Amino acid sequence: MTLKSYLALITISTITAIIISAAFVFGYSLQNAYLEGISKRGLELARVIAQDEKVIQAVKASNSGQFTSLEQHIENLRQQTDASYIVVVNKDAIRLSHPTPTLIGKAFIGDDIYPVLQQGIAFTNVASGSLGEAIRNFTPIKHNSDVIGAVSVGYLSQTTSELIYQHLKEAGLLVVLVYLLGVVIAIFLIAKLKRTFLSLEPEEIVQKFKEHELILDSIRDGIVAIDHEQSITAINSTAVEWLTMNVLSPSQVVRKPLKELSQSLSHFILEAKGQLTQNRFHLGALEFIATLYPIKGKKGNVGYVIVFFPDHGEKSLEQELISTKNYADLLRAKTHEHSNRLNVLSGMLQAGRYDDAIEYLQKESDGDQIILKRIIQTIENSAVAGLIFAKHNKAKDLKVDMQMDSDCQLGHYPSEANEALVTLVGNLIDNAFLAAWSNRQHSSPFVKLYISDRNAHIMIQIEDSGAGIDEKLESRILDFGVSSKHSTEQHGIGLYLVKKVVDQYHGSLDWERSEENTTVFSIYLDKRALIR
Repeated sequence: MTLKSYLALITISTITAIIISAAFVFGYSLQNAYLEGISKRGLELARVIAQDEKVIQAVKASNSGQFTSLEQHIENLRQQTDASYIVVVNKDAIRLSHPTPTLIGKAFIGDDIYPVLQQGIAFTNVASGSLGEAIRNFTPIKHNSDVIGAVSVGYLSQTTSELIYQHLKEAGLLVVLVYLLGVVIAIFLIAKLKRTFLSLEPEEIVQKFKEHELILDSIRDGIVAIDHEQSITAINSTAVEWLTMNVLSPSQVVRKPLKELSQSLSHFILEAKGQLTQNRFHLGALEFIATLYPIKGKKGNVGYVIVFFPDHGEKSLEQELISTKNYADLLRAKTHEHSNRLNVLSGMLQAGRYDDAIEYLQKESDGDQIILKRIIQTIENSAVAGLIFAKHNKAKDLKVDMQMDSDCQLGHYPSEANEALVTLVGNLIDNAFLAAWSNRQHSSPFVKLYISDRNAHIMIQIEDSGAGIDEKLESRILDFGVSSKHSTEQHGIGLYLVKKVVDQYHGSLDWERSEENTTVFSIYLDKRALIR
């Protein structure tokens, strides 16, 4: 069954069921209300006639043996109402009026007249009389509190049924109109859905979606689709790789604001103003070319499709080769240096100069012992303490002087908080090392670390002797892939991870250039957020 047929069947079946149910309820309520209205009108008319002075006098005379006909008087009153008949009887149930003149003076047919004459109560009853089955309303005629007769106002069942049928017929026409209106609305709704879905069935829509997803992922350019609020609605695997360094999956990126991944692209969208635009932007040291295709709707621009790819310069492969060669040379130098130290130690031991060997080892480890002692005394958090000692060893390899403030202090925290602290300290120290080492020609490379949780906040401060952040990168240094590092050390994810952790724990991240021409990164975290 097609979607159109299915929707038509469901909609019309629902409307039909509602209309039929409503018709039954409405008809039943109308019938009861009409019959109740007839009963009230009949009793009220009977009361009025029972208080008619002419009727009272005629009944009194009949009870005294002087028969008086009320036929003309009662018939004139009946013609002014919708009653089928009005019968007046004396205390012996002898008729003083009747629509059939030959029945006047004869006894009332039906035992339901006697409760009125004997007990003086008014009531309604359905019974058969001389004219057939009717709704009969009885009211006593009283004189000086004595019951002297009764009035019966009747509505023949056949006539009443015809009236009810007429009312139901009129209501039925209204129900039919409502039903037809519902069907017309359903037809327009189905036609609208068909146009919206481009006449495709749900299975075809799912198939098209899978096909488009495979096509997007097979394209080597980065493709991102956003809506009018710059939230990502679709993205291919290449774009995820370039924008998030594969830290996030496509499902995690969808519905995220574009500015969280690249502020540059977000600014391009604002500058495009609904026009086809091409621009350049950076992810780390790589330059990309982005083309913005506006998505037009009936109400104007509803989003963009962004296609971007790296702008490979003529010397990019040459630079990559040089970077690889430099890295290999660095590893070779480190291996050679370590081998020399082992050779020196081996020679001393073979020559029996054990004291010199011990002195040589002691000299190599003195620096480690000092920093290790300071870490043990100030940093109780074992995860962060181990990280700082590892970074100290790395600083020695890079020939960067790593200094740790003697006033540092850090206690124990839950495992999740420890992971966050390791991410913050580790990434900031790595960035500081590289900044200081890159600026070694102009300043003796050093990195200072201060960390404290004495107050309500945890403060982490990293100072380095680097040249600082390039002014061109300051506005987007926290984007995925944006890095101030050289191409040989390009990552562009450390500060982004730092910013994510800071935001997660409602902290703050600042950096500034000091008067001593050093760069200082400062982080403040609420301790309560870490221990929740």
